[in-house]
Amino acid sequence: MSLSTTTAPPDAPSPPPATRRSSRSLSLTRLDLKLSPYLYIAPFFVVFGIFGLYPMLRTAWMSLHDWNLIGDHTFIGFDNYTALLSDEYFWNATANTFGIFLLSTVPQLLLALFLANLLNRTVLRARTFFRMAIFMPNVVSVAAVAIVFGMLFQRDFGLVNWLLGLVGVDPVDWDAQRWSSWTAIASMVNWRWTGYNTLILLAGMQAIPRDLYEAAAIDGAGQWKQFWRITLPMLTPTFVFVVILSTIGGLQLFTEPLVFANGNITGGDQREFQTLAMYMYELGIENLNTAGYGAAVAWAMFLMIALVSLLNFVLVRRTVK
Repeated sequence: MSLSTTTAPPDAPSPPPATRRSSRSLSLTRLDLKLSPYLYIAPFFVVFGIFGLYPMLRTAWMSLHDWNLIGDHTFIGFDNYTALLSDEYFWNATANTFGIFLLSTVPQLLLALFLANLLNRTVLRARTFFRMAIFMPNVVSVAAVAIVFGMLFQRDFGLVNWLLGLVGVDPVDWDAQRWSSWTAIASMVNWRWTGYNTLILLAGMQAIPRDLYEAAAIDGAGQWKQFWRITLPMLTPTFVFVVILSTIGGLQLFTEPLVFANGNITGGDQREFQTLAMYMYELGIENLNTAGYGAAVAWAMFLMIALVSLLNFVLVRRTVK
């Protein structure tokens, strides 16, 4: 009788150390490609969550309460928002905000588009100097700008009234009437922010390939036709960005009218130029007992900005195309 012996299959050879290291390095590389983008942008979202998202949610919660800054609060649901519908001061501030916004934003964007197209021309000399000069108003302090424009629009000794007097126009009390105060504040905003928007639009224009203009010139297209057929369509994303940025800033207007009113948060004796941001500050900060109502004004303003920005986005895209 013979005994059969079975032999176990030999173990698979282990990979060499170099192969293991290569596989581990490949896994780490894949993990780095997946996680590193999130790690790079994480600081922004952390900061935004602390200083942006949390205050927004906290303000929304406050707007649902009869809240004062001392600490007492009672849940009242949407009563604050219902009260806004019959608040004449709220609607007055809304009218002032949109009035100043239209007088400042529309001329500002048109002038910025014109200046950007002018600075984009290669035949213009000293372009770097003009680009630096046009941005200087944005660097100047808002308080200094308000002081200078307050002197320019002074009733008795202001330069603007002196110039109007040369053509036979009586002196205007600029901060005593709605239309005049809107005009003065809008001119201040236009002077300060036109150069900023010009440089953004100029950067967008310089990204347009020059070959398109050369081909259009060969085909006989003039400068106006090149601007309308090439510049504006190619500039649409940048122009939409500038419009939305100007909308957000224009509807949040606070510092310029406040300094123009010499610190009077009501914006004149009859609230001639009190904006929504000023009215929110009056309710939420100066009056401790109406912080919840001020939070409701803040959220109403946020919704207005979102709707107007969306409307501008749609209109600009349809108009420029």
